[in-house]
Amino acid sequence: MDVLPDLVPPSRPPEVLRPDSVFLAAGTRAVGTPAVMVENVAKRFRIYHERNDSLKASVMRGRRAEFEEFWAVDDVSFTVNQGETFGIIGENGSGKSTLLKCMARILRPDRGQVIVDGKLSALLELGAGFHQELSGRENVYLNGSILGLSRKQIDDRFDDIVEFAGLERFIDTPVKNYSSGMYVRLGFSVAINVDPDVLLVDEVLAVGDENFQRRCGEKFGEMQRAGKTIVIVSHGLGQMRTMCDRLAWLRNGKLEYIGESKDVIDQYLGTVSVSRLPGHDGVSKRFGTGEVEITAVEILGPAGTLTTKVHTGDNVTIRIRYEVAAGRVVRPCFGFGVHRIDGLLVTGVNSREQKAIPEFITGEGWFDYTVKALPLLTGTYDVSAAIQDEKCTLTYDWWFEGLRFEVLPAVVHETEGALSLFGSWSHDSSQN
Repeated sequence: MDVLPDLVPPSRPPEVLRPDSVFLAAGTRAVGTPAVMVENVAKRFRIYHERNDSLKASVMRGRRAEFEEFWAVDDVSFTVNQGETFGIIGENGSGKSTLLKCMARILRPDRGQVIVDGKLSALLELGAGFHQELSGRENVYLNGSILGLSRKQIDDRFDDIVEFAGLERFIDTPVKNYSSGMYVRLGFSVAINVDPDVLLVDEVLAVGDENFQRRCGEKFGEMQRAGKTIVIVSHGLGQMRTMCDRLAWLRNGKLEYIGESKDVIDQYLGTVSVSRLPGHDGVSKRFGTGEVEITAVEILGPAGTLTTKVHTGDNVTIRIRYEVAAGRVVRPCFGFGVHRIDGLLVTGVNSREQKAIPEFITGEGWFDYTVKALPLLTGTYDVSAAIQDEKCTLTYDWWFEGLRFEVLPAVVHETEGALSLFGSWSHDSSQN
């Protein structure tokens, strides 16, 4: 098994440093064995406090520009197993993308090593490897060859690449005329058609439109079922919660926490977000400006009384209690999301969608959402609630897992999934 070199220059011939040189041959992998091993990886950059605009200025200054070392990634270690979907989260500047580039051999670690088992493909930057003056067709061949495909392999996969990208009409147009969405569609399509054993993906997928993101999700599902290993960096915690088997949380370049997706997200939200809302002790997982505070999230059962246990089909009300810090808040939007305990997002609603925005709120009060027949099947669920401005761009208070409740068995016909459809079967036998 070959490894990424560290600071010591390699003594092997130059040809072993080709992009595919660190990958073991296909067919040597076994499910459950490591696909990627990140061992004590560290990467530093220089932050300059002044700059020399020219060689003359440098000579006249008589010394080098002053700088300090910044460790973007600092002693990070973890293992990604074969067939696992592994996510990396963290705030901006935490080192996520730098680490992913080290895993992809775009950057060389200053310390440590990365070991990869299998063929790797990476989609890390929008249009990386594309030549602006070449057409989409020419860039498919260029990018495919960079990723290790032969001319014949690209010929065989070309139609599939173009079809997935949805660029049949524009494939012979220079990519400098492509929109950002067209760029990422073509780049992603080439990357996945390399048929990699390990796929690295950065935030770039957020550029795609709704249809493209749906197709990407389907493709990820197909790759997961095929036992491919996926490492993805994203700020979309909802997507990461449901897509990834495990998550690593980076904080200031260091590995803060690693584990099951739900546990890592809980830790991340509980420590990163709470400090933004004044007056809380750090126990609750919440953030916001504090102009309005959620004082309680409650469930009222069929009798109109508070409860944490209801049945499928019950008439229930979800109540968000609030208190305005001072004065009044104009046209607030109330919303909540319901997650199953395994992290599945069941639903998310807000009052703006139903045009139920009050003109203003002041003092204390509550906002109710009533469900005439609760469709949730037996299980444990969490409610996260939020109060935002009318455009949902400013958050006054966002309370993650503000309430946990149980749904008890009832007379329903479904036994799998999260919802009862309250439907019935019928049959027309006249054709028999």
